[in-house]
Amino acid sequence: MEAVIALDAGTTSVRSLAITDSGKIIAISQRDFPQYFPEPGLIEHDAEEIWEAAAFTLSEVSKQLSNKGITIATIGIANQRETVVAWNATTSQALYRAIVWQDRRTAQRCRELTNEGSQKEIRNKTGLLIDPYFSATKFEWLFKKGIISVTPELRLGTIDTWLLWKLTEGTEHATEPSNASRTMLFDLHSGNWCPELCKQFSIPLDSLPKILPTSGNFGTTTKNGPLQACIPINGIAGDQQASLFGHACFSPGQAKNTYGTGSFVLINVGDKPPEASEELLTTVAWKLSNSTPTTYAMEGSIFSTGSTVQWLEEELKVISQSSELGPLAESVPDSGGLVIVPALTGLGCPWWDPQARGSIFGINRGTTRAHLARATIEAMAFQTRDVFHAIERSGVQSITELRVGGGISAIDLLLQIQADQLRIPVSRSATKETTGLGAAFFAGLGKGIWNSTEELRKLWQDEITVLPSSSATEADLLYLRWLDAVQRSQKWIKE
Repeated sequence: MEAVIALDAGTTSVRSLAITDSGKIIAISQRDFPQYFPEPGLIEHDAEEIWEAAAFTLSEVSKQLSNKGITIATIGIANQRETVVAWNATTSQALYRAIVWQDRRTAQRCRELTNEGSQKEIRNKTGLLIDPYFSATKFEWLFKKGIISVTPELRLGTIDTWLLWKLTEGTEHATEPSNASRTMLFDLHSGNWCPELCKQFSIPLDSLPKILPTSGNFGTTTKNGPLQACIPINGIAGDQQASLFGHACFSPGQAKNTYGTGSFVLINVGDKPPEASEELLTTVAWKLSNSTPTTYAMEGSIFSTGSTVQWLEEELKVISQSSELGPLAESVPDSGGLVIVPALTGLGCPWWDPQARGSIFGINRGTTRAHLARATIEAMAFQTRDVFHAIERSGVQSITELRVGGGISAIDLLLQIQADQLRIPVSRSATKETTGLGAAFFAGLGKGIWNSTEELRKLWQDEITVLPSSSATEADLLYLRWLDAVQRSQKWIKE
């Protein structure tokens, strides 16, 4: 019996999962890694600690499979996107901490680019808006600060590229289109790095990884590595695109939302990139092979979801563990007029305001922990409705069902509030690990474990589908109060 291993390197932890050809998870290991906050708005990871967490979980899953007499057929990687790493090719050591996608240190630089009139060109070439979220200005910052310099040994990449380098002991320096399209250096129309943008951000092309198809050949692991075997790596994708694939959203118009550290709504828009939007991101969903067309998606990125829950737990001590949030919120019939705008690192889609900050409105003498918990869950649903309105304004396919995953999607109350706000069915996947499942699907297709997306479509099942229960008027009144709170939270940090 064989299994596919999915290495899911998220923002706060790394998971390794073993998945059979029927889509069943038969082994799993997870390890958290530290978050570093050197200053307000700055978020960093230690790339070596991410690698150590990856190596540990891969080794643990390998042992579990070995005890069951199961071999590993291939590996797929899914990763937190936009986070950047610079390292030395000779030593394979990181030159600085990884600058995380949530980091806001380049907000001023992004304002300068916007004021210079670069927005239209960058949006048309990359499908992205100018924002500190993306990789280009993070790489540029490393150069400007003198932390890295142009040398033959310099290697740049996102987390997928870093992990691939470590797994192959430096024989592979590569990425694929779903990750490359998040850097603000990738030309959607040519399908490769954009020389003009690389020059604008002072990034040498030679230091960037080669771009390979999402499902294909990325080399093999080494016998000295955590798996102690030469295992082919046949799939890589950004975590949100992997989740879209894991939710079997293979047809235009199908959409998913992952409630993770942030929330990410993606809608499959087919094999032609849509017109650039001022509110949404156009991104590569996947490119399965050199001979197949690229599939594109439009995305609404929400920066703070699980990170807000983590803040309630670790900083405010409102809950002692995340699993308490749902029951605590359900203990009250409503939020008692409380509204939370969780702009802990600014606001994403459709506002794109890095100067916004988290706010709490409507506190009164009767406000309790339970109201705070419920308002936090409501904010997740409101932010998703913000993205849906942006999708409607863009004129792409209408969404008739939302498939959801991520740890927080386990809260039934969230699904109900979300269905009430969107007025459509919300379906939770029977497999919680849809990101890992998507990574496994990409690798399995590349290896020949599965032969088509139609075969994969049959493996997706919903655990529960929730229909709207409250009136549209009631939902709209709550949402209007949310919009008022968002307006008050914007531009909090002055230039």
